[in-house]
Amino acid sequence: MPAIVLIGAQWGDEGKGKATDLLGDRVDWIVRYQGGNNAGHTVVLPDGQKFALHLIPSGILTPGITNVIGNGVVVDPAVLLTELAGLDERGVDTSRLLISADAHLIMPYHVAIDKVTERYLGKAKIGTTGRGIGPAYQDKVARVGVRVQDLLDEKILRQKVEAALDIKNQMLVKIYNRKALDPEQVVDEVLASGEQFAHRIADTRLLLNQALERGETVLLEGSQGTLLDVDHGTYPFVTSSNPTSGGASAGSGIGPTRITTVIGILKAYTTRVGSGPFPTELNDEMGERLRKVGGEIGVTTKRLRRTGWFDAVIARYASRVNGITDYFLTKLDVLSGLDTVPICVAYEVDGQRIDDMPMTQTDVHHAVPVYEEMPGWWEDISECRTFEELPANARAYVERIEELSGARVSAVGVGPGRDETIVRYPMT
Repeated sequence: MPAIVLIGAQWGDEGKGKATDLLGDRVDWIVRYQGGNNAGHTVVLPDGQKFALHLIPSGILTPGITNVIGNGVVVDPAVLLTELAGLDERGVDTSRLLISADAHLIMPYHVAIDKVTERYLGKAKIGTTGRGIGPAYQDKVARVGVRVQDLLDEKILRQKVEAALDIKNQMLVKIYNRKALDPEQVVDEVLASGEQFAHRIADTRLLLNQALERGETVLLEGSQGTLLDVDHGTYPFVTSSNPTSGGASAGSGIGPTRITTVIGILKAYTTRVGSGPFPTELNDEMGERLRKVGGEIGVTTKRLRRTGWFDAVIARYASRVNGITDYFLTKLDVLSGLDTVPICVAYEVDGQRIDDMPMTQTDVHHAVPVYEEMPGWWEDISECRTFEELPANARAYVERIEELSGARVSAVGVGPGRDETIVRYPMT
């Protein structure tokens, strides 16, 4: 059976949690394959319960699914335990959550360095969440990282922490004028947390491939979005991992030939959190309207999201670099009540029209959107359950996005709830 990848096709916050939840009863395993607790998913159940998930896959809310935190994820032990406790308190069964032995740990010194570095950069800051994600990935690539499996061997853990703090404490004290961290205290703190989830540590690469051999379906869930990919995003204003579909294989241990479907999540407009270029950004009353009606505030960071019109240049780019087969268009209902709805169909850079993503960082920053005006609609669409029930102008808007993006729009979100979705074509 296939592996399916679910990715954000913009800058993240597109509504991947809802899409994962919608597909939940059709899959057996859901895997988070990259990122850390610097992102989140919001899922609203039919009974109105709202869950904000930061590190744990969205499938945790669907009974019977095995959820996996893959090897490509960086895990903050304290955050993991807090999230598990919150779910347990609300009656959610978390017994089917597994953690890859090869996932890396976010250590206290990663958080400390992340915060002081961003503060030190001042106006040149990247806009990180200060949760230690970047420094943890830096240590992973430098081959000095601490992995989840190290929690099972105190001797190795202690050696790695002491070696790391030999250098990092000098950085904290001599460069940033901060207090040094005590290696013993760090080890004790991490071991105490690790003891509480040691039973979840597993060789998830083996288990996932065995599941596929048995004919079970695996859904690979990325966090953030395509334009935040460290290789394919608006560098340097990106995350430290690969949210694109190519990262799904590396972050899970599932070979690329197993993947048959790549579902991209698009918001019916565009949002971004943090610093960096945003060609269609609206710094006016309309931008505030999209923010307010769409509830555009970060699930994890609580930062207000920047808002703008739909950008088809980004969508085409996402289709290409991810190999997207289907799109799930979310939050169409937010656009109800507008006379016209602009779509960015191209950019103008130094007087020249560009239909595809500019090659250089400079050109992305200088890109001016070229808009096409679509007629709006005033009807409340939250009760629509078939595409034909949508107002004609709303249907035309979706069809134009489909045409410009280069992949079919297979589902449309018309409200925040699990059941407030129109399915046009099967995605699995």
